[in-house]
Amino acid sequence: MADKSKSLLPRWLQDGFVNLLTPLVKLFSKWNLNPNYFTIWGLIITAMGTVVIFAWPNYIRLAGVLILIGGICDVLDGKLARTSGRVTKFGALFDSAIDRYSEVIMFFGIAAYYVRHDNYVLSVIAFIALGGSTMVSYVRARAEALGFEAKVGLMQRPERVVLIGSGAFLYYKIFDITIFHVTDFPVTLLEIALWMVAIFANYTAIHRLIYVYKQDKANMQEEVK
Repeated sequence: MADKSKSLLPRWLQDGFVNLLTPLVKLFSKWNLNPNYFTIWGLIITAMGTVVIFAWPNYIRLAGVLILIGGICDVLDGKLARTSGRVTKFGALFDSAIDRYSEVIMFFGIAAYYVRHDNYVLSVIAFIALGGSTMVSYVRARAEALGFEAKVGLMQRPERVVLIGSGAFLYYKIFDITIFHVTDFPVTLLEIALWMVAIFANYTAIHRLIYVYKQDKANMQEEVK
């Protein structure tokens, strides 16, 4: 069943970035490095970025860099596994599980950062973004376990990591929002990225549900014939 949906990150950009990493992947494969090393390092580096966001908010741009590097590790582990012929079912499960932990840590740290700065609205948005991100992965995993395809949608993991990491790295105030003529809430690129993930991750999860429903409906019609 074909799907016309687009990704927020164009395919040519994703492929071009992966191709840039190819020499590194070949080198790591030559050194016989285990892909799981990069999975674990992705978690550790993302956690470091989260700690920076919460404990040293003045260095939030450094946190953005660390989150992006953690995302690169996530790309490296899968490509290294395929290049070195070390693709295993447990490796795929391990990668998915660690990715979920990385996102939980990342969004929890962002929510804690906004609570610390008395911006409770954005702390809630961070948890909504986390819920949507988790559901995107869960719907795909459950659908594929049932024999359906569900790798569609605007806000998949690469988009989430790039948006949050770039939003933190390019932490500039765009404008202020005044509520009741009393409180000014600065709107930065990180806030915009967070809202985008919260909205589009949940949209993607629903999109995947509908996509699987259409597949199931088509299968039932085929059986009737």
